[in-house]
Amino acid sequence: MRQLLIAFFMIFGFSVHAFANDEALAITPQQTFDLVQTQPDQMLFVDVRDPIEIMFIGFTDVAQANIPFLLADRNRFLDDKQRFAMDKNPQFATQIEAALKAKSLNKDALIITMCRSGSSRGKPSADYLLSQGFTNVKYIDHGFQGSSAKEGEKAGMRIVNGWQNDGLPWSMKINPGKIYRSGQ
Repeated sequence: MRQLLIAFFMIFGFSVHAFANDEALAITPQQTFDLVQTQPDQMLFVDVRDPIEIMFIGFTDVAQANIPFLLADRNRFLDDKQRFAMDKNPQFATQIEAALKAKSLNKDALIITMCRSGSSRGKPSADYLLSQGFTNVKYIDHGFQGSSAKEGEKAGMRIVNGWQNDGLPWSMKINPGKIYRSGQ
């Protein structure tokens, strides 16, 4: 019976793990790229980084939208962390739902989120969407820029894995039609 249920959920695109634990599953950058190439109209691939971060780190036009999970508050600088405070985008779930609706999809469609590293916004944004009633959410393991090298000449540099380091398409050019703009 268990195998029958698992097969049912897999056929209809539901995440079995998500139903069991309310926790999103990781997916590789290559798997995401392949899904966008083969079924772009059946899913939503979202870059959840702040658009200013995208401007300095790069973007993949394979992402179908940029909807930030956290937005930098440029009025609150955290001296101890040497960065601006990041606040949750209060419209995140609503904006995701609108992006799905624009593609004639609903909350059961596959959604894949991607941040810089996969852990600070990719997984939390996917878990948040699951808590908001979205049923098939995954996040890109190691995100756009990947993990830092632990040793060697390039220790500390993000060169280990992730979208950029897997050789997938990206650019420093931002697609104006996909980038998040506050107030829109």
